[in-house]
Amino acid sequence: MAVRVSQRSLFTNFVSNMNTSLADLMESNIQASSQKRINKPSDDSIGTARVMNYRDSLSGINQYQKNIDTAKSWLNLADQTLTQVNTILTRMKGLAEQAATGSVDENNREQISYELRQQYEQLINLANTQYEGRHVFAGHKTGESAFVKGLNLTSNDAVFSNGSFSVTGTADKTFLVQFTSNATIGGGSAVPLRFSTDAGRTWQDGSIPAGDTQLTINGVQITFQSGTNVQGVDTTNVHETLSNGSMNGTWVYVRPTAVYMGDDNDLPPTITQYGDAPVGFSATGVFADDITVRIDNSNASMTGLIEYSYSLDNGNSWVTGNTAQDASTLSSASLIIPGGFLTLTGSNASLNNTQGQQFIVHPHRGDVKFEIAQNETITVNSIGKDVFGGVYQSYGASNASAVYDGDGRNLFEVVGRLVGYMETNNQSGIQEALADLDTASSLIMTQAASLGGRENRLEVAGNVLETIELDEKARMSNIEDIDVAELMTKLAQQQLVYNSVLKSSAQIMQMNLTNYI
Repeated sequence: MAVRVSQRSLFTNFVSNMNTSLADLMESNIQASSQKRINKPSDDSIGTARVMNYRDSLSGINQYQKNIDTAKSWLNLADQTLTQVNTILTRMKGLAEQAATGSVDENNREQISYELRQQYEQLINLANTQYEGRHVFAGHKTGESAFVKGLNLTSNDAVFSNGSFSVTGTADKTFLVQFTSNATIGGGSAVPLRFSTDAGRTWQDGSIPAGDTQLTINGVQITFQSGTNVQGVDTTNVHETLSNGSMNGTWVYVRPTAVYMGDDNDLPPTITQYGDAPVGFSATGVFADDITVRIDNSNASMTGLIEYSYSLDNGNSWVTGNTAQDASTLSSASLIIPGGFLTLTGSNASLNNTQGQQFIVHPHRGDVKFEIAQNETITVNSIGKDVFGGVYQSYGASNASAVYDGDGRNLFEVVGRLVGYMETNNQSGIQEALADLDTASSLIMTQAASLGGRENRLEVAGNVLETIELDEKARMSNIEDIDVAELMTKLAQQQLVYNSVLKSSAQIMQMNLTNYI
């Protein structure tokens, strides 16, 4: 049966064939332009999903690499700072060696003291080094100076133990205090003394009133521990010891130091109690964040059952149904919490009617950490007091005290003693401080080695990320990128097809029945 093909049918068919050929050609043209096999999800839906996953992974790698670059810069700056600190210590040792000999006199030591005072202030500037506006050695308190200039006390008398006194105020030069008779500070009688602000050349008389523990000299206030017994000085003897080697009374040097203002990583954590229960508390373990603990039962007791809940988000949500029960310990109970234990101490009665009582465990978190890979972080800062020492009042402490108990590892205390002895012409004191400078310098180099170790780790982590990045890009390229040689062949074929369609269509359209009439 014959079928009549109309001109309209021919035209529609020709246009459809041309559009199909042209669309194929344009698709190949787009691939040639982008060099990508997948330009829209419909090109390959499964491939598109895989490509998106690879792009997410590469984006994360890129962020890790930025973190590594920042961490490298931070650590490198800290490393350079400690190198400069060690250079200053080397210079200080040279000056101290000169002053420790008997070949220099009082005037020479005073002249040397001026440079030492400037070096001390430069050390504080270095300890307050900033990276992009953030203090490198201040722990998490990067917006505040790590150290400020301060004063501390050195004595030949062991009655002044670390933390048993406090000094407030400022002074441009060390001054010396001598107690002129045996007395008890804070006792029923006044405590006589004398003080000098010019290395003992001239003296002024003073006293601590009866029942008082404070001494104020030129705006500097020293608060002693009540009940401290001091011994009178033989004022005709300019030395701290007598000819028989015994102590020549109680001498006090009020000299420079540095006060640490940052935070720390010290243990144990601090605990805040909310409620009136007369119960003791302590925490042991390593805690990542604040943990709030709440007692839930009204009949809790040390030897009975304690029902409690804990929260890791400041009380917004609670993990309930926890219990503690240990009848073998009559005066304490340990509550298990993430990272360790909260231990309550007291009698059974101390927990009566304590339902709703809360305890917040605050871990000390001074570290600044950067994420350098999935589930991998590195600490980029250093806790200033652990590096430079100084004086620090920890959270919850009633008084400030010298870090490392003021021994040779405490750089600012060693330098402060050296400056103090130099400014008061104390040759034997200078010799003692000189020996401690080596210990302080050793700690600085140990801290520098720690920084170097972390820098090396970052180098390795960066190389690993580069390898992973190249692998991810290769995998993504296999899915997404076009084979150029194959594409060129395909383009040539499609162009030939399109030209053939155009030519054949033109020839057929010229055929018309009227041509044969």
